[in-house]
Amino acid sequence: MEFQPSSAAPGTPPRCPMHGHDFAADPHSAYDAMRAAGPAAPVELAPGVEATLVVDYQAARTVLQNTTSFSRDPRRWKALNEGRISLDNPVLPMMAYRPNCLFTDGSFHLRLRKAVTDSLDRLNIGRIRRDVEPIAAFLIDRFSERGRADLLNDYAKLLPLLLFNRLFGCPAGIGDRLTSSMSAIFDGRDALKANEELTACLMELIALKRREPGDDVTSWLIQHPAGLTDEELKDQLVMLMGAGVEPERNLIGNALLLLLTRGSSTRGAGMLIEEALDHVLWNNPPIANYATHYPVHDVDLGGVHVEAGTPLVISFGGANNDPSLRTARQSLSKGGHLAWGTGPHACPAKSPATVIALAAIEAVLNALPDLALDVPAEQLHWRPGPFHRALAELPVRFTPTPGTRVAALQPAAGPAARSLPEPPRAPAAPAARDTGRATKKGFWSTFLDIFRV
Repeated sequence: MEFQPSSAAPGTPPRCPMHGHDFAADPHSAYDAMRAAGPAAPVELAPGVEATLVVDYQAARTVLQNTTSFSRDPRRWKALNEGRISLDNPVLPMMAYRPNCLFTDGSFHLRLRKAVTDSLDRLNIGRIRRDVEPIAAFLIDRFSERGRADLLNDYAKLLPLLLFNRLFGCPAGIGDRLTSSMSAIFDGRDALKANEELTACLMELIALKRREPGDDVTSWLIQHPAGLTDEELKDQLVMLMGAGVEPERNLIGNALLLLLTRGSSTRGAGMLIEEALDHVLWNNPPIANYATHYPVHDVDLGGVHVEAGTPLVISFGGANNDPSLRTARQSLSKGGHLAWGTGPHACPAKSPATVIALAAIEAVLNALPDLALDVPAEQLHWRPGPFHRALAELPVRFTPTPGTRVAALQPAAGPAARSLPEPPRAPAAPAARDTGRATKKGFWSTFLDIFRV
């Protein structure tokens, strides 16, 4: 793939634009071209947002593990501080400072991370599988009689959203609004309004769990000895939702694509699900470029000059495909890739995320055993964006089957469990609050009505 200079000054290397369809269609050619010139290269994350992308494996590990020279705190971002980045820039929600584990350093980071990791450690594999099973059945029943579906938007996108409602202990109304606002943020639909609604419903959830704690992540965070404030709690929940939902749907979608690809060089046919997940984490990690660092002083990164206070983005997709890792990549060595990060900011939810994806994929393959792609794999579209490696859709076909999986999970259930109303294709709009008007049920309240949980 050839990339064109965006707005490089005379005498400087061209910047690779990472926000267009060309990059989304073939990012690996861009990574290869950058790596041929050095361990890192100038890029444009969005119009007007310049950064340096680290594509070399050893250089990436150096940055991720060096807390002395590289900070995760976006308040060091020189261009943003100088007003050169507009506040409505599309990458700002993923890069702007929040007081959470992603964007803090030192003792403050350790305190927040301890609360998060201790709370996640209270989840167990059996519980996660038990929570995924009814949600998967609920979603599959909604399209199984049609014989066709978009497994990304009908399944992989919605399952993590509903699961997080369960893990966070959301009641019906809050869960509907949380699902709707998170979907709007990820889809770029009125993100400012969606963020306001997300904040409002999470603050309501925190207030509820302070009064009535339950067996859920929100309550565990509240009860943690770190003593998080309401604002800190809200920002950790936003981080967990953002870091869990988008990567999870892409991991599920990318692995399903691999498993459904027949006769390809990636040997998708006959692959075990665990192998497919490892293959995706090595070759098409769901978050391909992120972990933005800011040098605290000018640095020389293998001959590439990087100024203090400028974004230094780690390319997990590029680093994992460094030719020096060929042997490890071919054997799908679990310990070699950087998809989960490394160092003090390594992903704290590696085990739960893997179990969720595995359980979700097992559920749909078992329910629809003759599942097949409805279009050739090369005709699928990848969503543009600098950070993710994400399909836009995953159309499939299969032999239609009755939507009776929910009823099978609840043999004694009433008529509601045996006959599900056809829902809107997207999550319902946020529920009106205290207006006295009837509101349309969203996915989460419908799920709760059926399972009475």
